[in-house]
Amino acid sequence: GQRQRVAMGRAIVREPKLFLFDEPLSNLDAKLRVQVRADIRKLQKQLGITSLYVTHDQTEAMTLADRLIVMHQGHAAQIAPPMEIFAHPADRYVATFIGDPAMNLCPATLLPGGQTAQLAAQPATSATIPLPFPPLPQTPGTAIIIGIRPQHVTIADNQDPTALTLAIDLVEPLGSETLIHGHLPDNTPFAVRAPTSPSLLTLTECRIHLPSEHLHLFDATTGKRLQ
Repeated sequence: GQRQRVAMGRAIVREPKLFLFDEPLSNLDAKLRVQVRADIRKLQKQLGITSLYVTHDQTEAMTLADRLIVMHQGHAAQIAPPMEIFAHPADRYVATFIGDPAMNLCPATLLPGGQTAQLAAQPATSATIPLPFPPLPQTPGTAIIIGIRPQHVTIADNQDPTALTLAIDLVEPLGSETLIHGHLPDNTPFAVRAPTSPSLLTLTECRIHLPSEHLHLFDATTGKRLQ
């Protein structure tokens, strides 16, 4: 860790035109990593030197980058500001790579009219999921993937006709919030980031609601985002 910091210091005092960072924080402990990450960002803003920073840590990528390049199988899957990538991932890979826990992905079928979908986890007789966009041009019956981030899922009451039943496998209390890991009736893994409540620790299942304004749609075949 000390060698890593000395190496960065040697590069900085030379005042280069470009910094190339290859996972510079990988050998630091968690507390020091946070501190040095902030120091790098402050130095970059102070010196104004363009920096290319390679990392597998998405927290580093999101907090340090002005523009983020998500690489997949040797290609740039998406190039955009970090928050744009988080809010509008270009495909399923980017959607599940950025975000912790990863975005939930649920198989579904597009219904006639292009404005609603039937989740595979829902019985055919239950309420459908309204989609947040203008009608999709795809043929009714087309397989799509509906994505939603764990922090956008809400705990529903039993009277909500669009709610889904989540079987709970693991509950992780984190203080101010709780991570719920479970699976839907079709065994699709699903995570929820909810406000901390003592009652959540003893539940074996709960009802969840997927707000339509937070849904992401992807083509089931290509994985590309559907606008």
